[in-house]
Amino acid sequence: MATETDKSPFSVQQEKSMGVLISKQPRSSAVFIAQVSLRILAILLALAAISVIVTDKQTITLFGFQLKSRYSYSSAFRFLLGADAVLCVSSALSLIFLYGLYLKRSEPETESQLPKFFYLFVHDTVMLVLVVAGCAAASAIGYVGRHGEPHMTWQAVCKQVPKFCNKMMVGLLLSYMAFFAYFLLTLLSAHRLMTRSTHWAQLRPTQSQNSSH
Repeated sequence: MATETDKSPFSVQQEKSMGVLISKQPRSSAVFIAQVSLRILAILLALAAISVIVTDKQTITLFGFQLKSRYSYSSAFRFLLGADAVLCVSSALSLIFLYGLYLKRSEPETESQLPKFFYLFVHDTVMLVLVVAGCAAASAIGYVGRHGEPHMTWQAVCKQVPKFCNKMMVGLLLSYMAFFAYFLLTLLSAHRLMTRSTHWAQLRPTQSQNSSH
């Protein structure tokens, strides 16, 4: 039976190098901190947007009639509120998932963890699309409310309820900021997935050579 002394120095050194790659793979603390910070920022921005939208209301008297303006009267604003709420819950759950993915340093990183990085990327992409859809829908209604649509004979109602429109704009801007936070998160998740995939793709030939010796 061949012992370690019977192996060539090159073979021994190659196996030691592979062991270092497997047990001490680089884990970027900066990427992890950025991931956590952006998710917490997105949660705070979405919560602020929800509080602004829910409390946004105005009552005016026009020709002796009371007219009320609330977010719930518009399907677009309700959709934006729902998107922000889903963003908050999903972001909180993703923080737990992120903890399990990055902070188990006692266990060496293996190729089987690649699907987890992919799931994180899919989650961030779905949240990105959901929030931008809510922002786009609310922006379209807000534009018509502020400027009207002369070709469709739609009047600009924000002249009658300026307080409601201005506050809704604040909530919309907060939602857009949450969207940009998730845009950065999607880039980080994609970068992490690509670097891990490249790392294991480069490691496979080394593993194959060692198994043949």
